[in-house]
Amino acid sequence: MNKEEVAAKIKDMLVESLRIPEELLSNDAELFGGEIGLDSVDSLEIISGIDDMFGVNMTGVDKENFRDINSLTNYVMEHAEA
Repeated sequence: MNKEEVAAKIKDMLVESLRIPEELLSNDAELFGGEIGLDSVDSLEIISGIDDMFGVNMTGVDKENFRDINSLTNYVMEHAEA
Protein backbone atom coordinates (compact mmCIF):
# COMPACT_ATOMS: atom_id res chain seq x y z
CA MET A 1 0.00 0.00 0.00
CA ASN A 2 1.43 3.39 -0.92
CA LYS A 3 1.34 6.62 1.06
CA GLU A 4 -1.64 8.05 -0.85
CA GLU A 5 -3.71 4.90 -0.23
CA VAL A 6 -2.88 4.94 3.50
CA ALA A 7 -3.80 8.64 3.75
CA ALA A 8 -7.10 8.02 1.92
CA LYS A 9 -8.02 5.16 4.28
CA ILE A 10 -7.20 7.29 7.33
CA LYS A 11 -9.27 10.16 5.94
CA ASP A 12 -12.21 7.84 5.26
CA MET A 13 -11.96 6.47 8.81
CA LEU A 14 -11.99 10.00 10.28
CA VAL A 15 -15.03 10.96 8.21
CA GLU A 16 -16.90 7.77 9.09
CA SER A 17 -15.92 7.24 12.74
CA LEU A 18 -15.67 10.84 13.94
CA ARG A 19 -18.13 12.41 11.50
CA ILE A 20 -15.68 15.09 10.42
CA PRO A 21 -16.86 16.87 7.26
CA GLU A 22 -14.62 15.62 4.45
CA GLU A 23 -14.08 19.14 3.10
CA LEU A 24 -12.26 20.06 6.36
CA LEU A 25 -9.82 17.16 6.06
CA SER A 26 -6.87 18.16 3.96
CA ASN A 27 -3.82 16.02 4.66
CA ASP A 28 -2.16 18.85 6.57
CA ALA A 29 -5.23 20.16 8.47
CA GLU A 30 -4.55 20.26 12.22
CA LEU A 31 -6.74 17.58 13.82
CA PHE A 32 -6.55 18.76 17.45
CA GLY A 33 -7.37 22.42 17.89
CA GLY A 34 -8.12 24.68 14.98
CA GLU A 35 -11.22 24.16 12.88
CA ILE A 36 -11.49 20.39 13.41
CA GLY A 37 -10.92 20.45 17.18
CA LEU A 38 -10.66 16.77 18.11
CA ASP A 39 -10.09 15.80 21.75
CA SER A 40 -8.52 12.94 23.73
CA VAL A 41 -11.60 10.74 23.33
CA ASP A 42 -11.34 11.18 19.57
CA SER A 43 -7.68 10.14 19.72
CA LEU A 44 -8.81 6.79 21.16
CA GLU A 45 -11.04 6.31 18.12
CA ILE A 46 -8.08 7.10 15.86
CA ILE A 47 -5.85 4.62 17.73
CA SER A 48 -8.51 1.91 17.45
CA GLY A 49 -9.19 2.62 13.77
CA ILE A 50 -5.53 2.54 12.78
CA ASP A 51 -4.96 -0.67 14.72
CA ASP A 52 -7.98 -2.29 13.02
CA MET A 53 -7.08 -1.11 9.50
CA PHE A 54 -3.31 -1.44 9.50
CA GLY A 55 -2.37 -3.55 12.53
CA VAL A 56 -0.32 -0.65 13.92
CA ASN A 57 -0.54 -0.06 17.67
CA MET A 58 -0.49 3.68 18.47
CA THR A 59 -1.19 3.41 22.21
CA GLY A 60 1.16 5.74 24.07
CA VAL A 61 2.54 7.30 20.88
CA ASP A 62 3.69 10.93 21.08
CA LYS A 63 1.06 13.49 20.17
CA GLU A 64 3.07 14.89 17.24
CA ASN A 65 2.15 11.67 15.39
CA PHE A 66 -1.52 12.75 15.62
CA ARG A 67 -1.03 16.31 14.33
CA ASP A 68 -2.61 15.74 10.91
CA ILE A 69 -3.33 13.06 8.32
CA ASN A 70 0.21 13.35 6.98
CA SER A 71 1.76 12.57 10.38
CA LEU A 72 -0.63 9.65 10.95
CA THR A 73 0.20 8.33 7.48
CA ASN A 74 3.95 8.61 8.10
CA TYR A 75 3.61 6.74 11.40
CA VAL A 76 1.61 3.94 9.76
CA MET A 77 4.08 3.70 6.87
CA GLU A 78 7.02 3.43 9.30
CA HIS A 79 5.40 0.87 11.62
CA ALA A 80 3.17 -1.29 9.41
CA GLU A 81 4.39 -4.80 8.77
CA ALA A 82 5.15 -5.33 5.11
